[in-house]
Amino acid sequence: MKKNLLSLFLALVFILPSAAFAQTTVKLTSKEKSLADAITAEQMKQYLYFIASDEMEGRDTPSRGLDLTAKFMAMNLARWGFKPAGDDGTYFQKIALRRESLDANATKLSVAGTQFALNNDFFRVSGSGESVDRPLVFGKDGWMVKSKNIDALAGLDVKGKIVVVAGPGFSQQFMIPPPQGVAQSELKAEGRGTEWADPIANAARKGAAGVIVVAPDQILAFWDQLKNFLGRGATFPDKLGNRRQGDNADLPVMLVGPKVRDALLGGDPAKAAAGDLGKTGSVSAKSKAEILNTQNVVAVWEGSDPVLKNEFVAIGAHYDHVGTNPNARGDDKIWNGADDDGSGTVAVLSIAEALAKASQRPKRSILFVWHCGEEKGLWGSDYFNKFPTVDIKKVITQLNIDMIGRSLDPNKIIKCDQPGRPCNEELSKADEIYVIGSEMMSSTLGAITKGTNDGYLKLAYNYKYDDPKDKNRFFFRSDHFNYAVNGIPVVFWFDGVHEDYHQPSDTPDKIDYMKMQKVTRTIFLTMWELADLKVRPAVDKQLPPELTQR
Repeated sequence: MKKNLLSLFLALVFILPSAAFAQTTVKLTSKEKSLADAITAEQMKQYLYFIASDEMEGRDTPSRGLDLTAKFMAMNLARWGFKPAGDDGTYFQKIALRRESLDANATKLSVAGTQFALNNDFFRVSGSGESVDRPLVFGKDGWMVKSKNIDALAGLDVKGKIVVVAGPGFSQQFMIPPPQGVAQSELKAEGRGTEWADPIANAARKGAAGVIVVAPDQILAFWDQLKNFLGRGATFPDKLGNRRQGDNADLPVMLVGPKVRDALLGGDPAKAAAGDLGKTGSVSAKSKAEILNTQNVVAVWEGSDPVLKNEFVAIGAHYDHVGTNPNARGDDKIWNGADDDGSGTVAVLSIAEALAKASQRPKRSILFVWHCGEEKGLWGSDYFNKFPTVDIKKVITQLNIDMIGRSLDPNKIIKCDQPGRPCNEELSKADEIYVIGSEMMSSTLGAITKGTNDGYLKLAYNYKYDDPKDKNRFFFRSDHFNYAVNGIPVVFWFDGVHEDYHQPSDTPDKIDYMKMQKVTRTIFLTMWELADLKVRPAVDKQLPPELTQR
């Protein structure tokens, strides 16, 4: 009996760990490596010169250029034999957008009789209705979280008044991030308005007539760029709704800069006391709505295993950029977006072409999604995760490629010494790429990602930004984020910011195509290894709480 127990013990100690280790040990075959050879620098260069050409007009969401790019990819996917995985047997997942055009003459803001300038001193965020002249009340960050006994508006008389709110940072979803110690996972959708409320919803439920949000420093650094997003009104996916409006479509909400902030609070909001400001303000906002359409591009390459083919390795990139700006300085008015994210777009397209040329299929199916609207707030990936065209629970991981085409020139280093100024001192080198998120949720995914690279081209994988406390917040700034908060482990490949980031000078002639080839081939083999795993990567870690909300 003891001998049998000893044998069992030895088996548990040595055999089972070996079996688990076998799942994360990468042994690339020469045949697998040869499959990646179908991805070439010249191939990607040809695709990128088309996708990032002036004729695509910067691929704004929505735009004619974005639609043409989508059709170009769909044409190739059909030619290569991919299964359409969009709506109604097509490669397109249609997304209806609601565009609210701003009536500039009827959109105003004043404090104590002083009028401020629209799209300079303040932006209209949401709301439509007649002018509201009411007393002003400062409500600190405005949040309510019942379980934490938090309510910034408790004890304040805000009914029928204009509530001013300010926080230490900015949230894409809530404008002001939740209070310290409140994780996104605690803010359940079913409890919104009763168990918790963001500043705008909290003010609305207490009867406020309007809301003024004071812009934090990180938004002020990009104040001029906001004109392209908020200056003409709001656009958002209709089925997702305007997160900042919620159910309060008519409540006027304004985002204000330093001039209005000082008129309201006399300076630093952190030093201002909550309560009646002893001043009257006036806000008015009017808009009209129209419905436009855009799309994600979705395709499937079916796996070879009769069981595992029902699961997916997802791979994606955003194929949109920021369009054109007729008021830009200089002659170039088109933001071509060659690196951001033309590089990821054509990398994913080249991976699809390599699969089509391969003499064998991976065991699992490969799900390709080119997301629209990433530059507007991760619209496409948010929409796909909420309204997936496949069984999203069958997606075992998502590989995101966003900017992999630029390399640091040591003779041309521009330091990041001014807020909002494009720089390149943190740009990755020719044999280097930043990797983010690979070990945040799954140890197996992290091991496969690292092991594939170690067994192949041995790129310098830089994990500098793989940190929940990354001040750049890169984890929040691309499409993998929406997969991660949906419980799907992710990996994000990224070359770093550079002097042409979100500039009209981000053009195809500045791309390091040999770097793109090396990175894309490595991602292809990472995808292949994940697709052939016997067991899907376990989600054995919780996403850090600070990474669960934007």
